[in-house]
Order: sequence, then C-alpha cells, then structure tokens
Amino acid sequence: MGTYNAKNGAFPRKWYVADAEGKVLGRFASEIAKILRGKHKPIYTPHVDTGDYVVVVNAEKIVVTGRKEEQKGYVWYTGYPGGLRRIGYDKLVREKPERVIERAIHGMLPHNRLGRQMGKKLKVYAGPDHRHVAQKPEPLKVGK
Repeated sequence: MGTYNAKNGAFPRKWYVADAEGKVLGRFASEIAKILRGKHKPIYTPHVDTGDYVVVVNAEKIVVTGRKEEQKGYVWYTGYPGGLRRIGYDKLVREKPERVIERAIHGMLPHNRLGRQMGKKLKVYAGPDHRHVAQKPEPLKVGK
C-alpha cells in the first residue's frame, strides 16, 4: 500500500461561513488556518492546496484576552528610508477590523507560494453580511 498524494483539482472544495462574534482571536485564527490548509481532510497532502474556502463574518466583534487591547501592535516596513510603521490593535480594529483576522490567519499559513494561494480562499467581512451566498456556504462551528 503506497502513500496517497492528492492531485490539484482532483477533489471538491467546500465553502464554510464562520462567525467571529465573541471568539478569541488566536484560537479562532488557528481553526480557520486548519480549514484553509486542508488539515481537516483525510486527503491532506502538505505540498498541495487541499483546503476549503472560508468566509468570516462579524470580524469587528472578535475579542483578545488580557491587556492586548492596549498593548498589541502591528509593525511593517514600507521599503523606504524611515518607513517603519506601527499601528496599535485598538486603532486597527476600529478602522479595519478585517485586517486583524486576516493578519492572524496569514501568519499561520506557510510563508511561500502555497501559503499565498491558500490565503486567497479566505474572505473576511466586518459585519454579518457577505457576498458569497451563491456558493451556499455551510456554517462552521469554531471553538466555544
């Protein structure tokens, strides 16, 4: 009996919708990352994108534990001299709550072409409405 290797496009992809309301950021993000990678399927193959699509709604209602609300920050470099930028969690969640979840999940995916391909299957919306009703997404129970 040989090892099974999934082939690209040889398996169906499902659509899931996950509600982030009241969920803890890191725990929620790790569950979503597992779905995007395909680790919940028996056909999981590390070098093939076997994951499903995930639509996250109510991103503005995600919670963090402890004092991360005031202390957590996001840093990036623009590529220009003096281009180090920083924004606090509290400000980012007020202005672009989708980015908080996107960034947490993208950090849990592989940092290569395969990870970028997996990241394109993630759709995040601040409110309860989304544009993917035609795909008939199934509700995804994540955490408590």
